[in-house]
Amino acid sequence: MDQTKLDKLAAVLQEAPDEIFIQPHNVPDPDAISSSLALYYLLTQRGLQKVSIVYDQEIEKINSLRMLELFQVPMIRAADAYTLGTEDWAVLVDAQKGNANITDLPTQEVAAIDHHEYRGSQGYRFEDIRPEVGSCSAIMAEYFFENNISPPRTIATALLYGIFMDTDNLTRGTSPLDIDMFYRLYGLADISDIVELKGNEISVEDLNLYAEAFKTVEIYDELGFLRLASANDSLLGAAGDIVVSVSGVNVVVAYASRAAGIKLSVRSTSPLVKASDMVRCLVQGIGVGGGHDRMAGGFIPRNSLAGNRSVDTFLKHRAIAFYEHRRPAD
Repeated sequence: MDQTKLDKLAAVLQEAPDEIFIQPHNVPDPDAISSSLALYYLLTQRGLQKVSIVYDQEIEKINSLRMLELFQVPMIRAADAYTLGTEDWAVLVDAQKGNANITDLPTQEVAAIDHHEYRGSQGYRFEDIRPEVGSCSAIMAEYFFENNISPPRTIATALLYGIFMDTDNLTRGTSPLDIDMFYRLYGLADISDIVELKGNEISVEDLNLYAEAFKTVEIYDELGFLRLASANDSLLGAAGDIVVSVSGVNVVVAYASRAAGIKLSVRSTSPLVKASDMVRCLVQGIGVGGGHDRMAGGFIPRNSLAGNRSVDTFLKHRAIAFYEHRRPAD
């Protein structure tokens, strides 16, 4: 009988000299949280010990925090992982080496499971990277079913919510695998928990940030711009999702200025403009970025921008020039 992906990954990790850390991207969203929890459970079921989930930055989105409580997710901040060291191995989940949204911790990254754009060979001993899939949760759900492992109710619920959120209710970048896993998980999940999470997606503080950000919205043809004073990664993307739902707006560039630089989030429902292509244009020569056709993110370090250069003017100029190049002539 052929080995499954889980079999192959477990065989690799059996050789780990010390601890195994599952590492999602820095500010884990529901998809990253549910995928990490699922992998944690599967590895422990395969007899692997000393397995932990570690992330680098503070989780601020209220639904992500509620997930940690509701599903008792054993995640710890990297700063609190006192045994983390160069002798430890890491499995990257919902992320790949070199992404702007993942810190290079002092571990050896031996594996990656992701659904974002493939960044090329990074020397992993195991990789399962499927850009055509809309959520990492769908990939992890498949690991259960292809190994005839029934996911516990809490994990089935978490994975269902992860698929739900990352595909925007099965409307964004959804693949046949996302749909198949969604419906296979549905009967195993606690829908009341999904309802609770759906009712805890925005805090009062988030609402205030949204209110201020929407005052900055500018629209050029079908291209929209949104500036947030300061926001976490999840809120930046969520704000872009709202603006791209405005009638006539099909591409949105949302950005937030931080001490270290400019964080970017791009959303697109236009067949002419891929979000990943747009973000690459915005960061070309000065930053990093990537993603999917419908959603992408990037980062421009502060020291890459000229001191007298207006961030707003710079981003809008690049975005409009890129858009005009893609738009068919009248």
